[in-house]
Amino acid sequence: MQDALRRFKADIFQALAHPTRIAILELLRDGDLSAGALIEKLGMEQANVSQHLAVLRAKQLVSNRKAGNQVFYSVRDPILIDVLDLMRTYFHAHLKESLGMLDELDKTPEAVR
Repeated sequence: MQDALRRFKADIFQALAHPTRIAILELLRDGDLSAGALIEKLGMEQANVSQHLAVLRAKQLVSNRKAGNQVFYSVRDPILIDVLDLMRTYFHAHLKESLGMLDELDKTPEAVR
């Protein structure tokens, strides 16, 4: 059971391992968007965005619905947005730590460096 859970987690992180897919999820944070709106906001080719959406759909991270001739996408579970927010917090914490180390290096006399 533990191995199955680890594989599941790895599959999710693999789907999140591309900046465009993260951008898509962030754009969907506030609600549904059409495929056309996503393409426009990302400033990318339709084929490229479609490939990323296919990965997110395959891993069941986004859901889609048709309305007329448009397809709208949404985040399947809002907890994914929480995960992305936690990653931002993690990034900021480590960025502050790195900046603090740089400040200390700047204060170190040249001969010691």
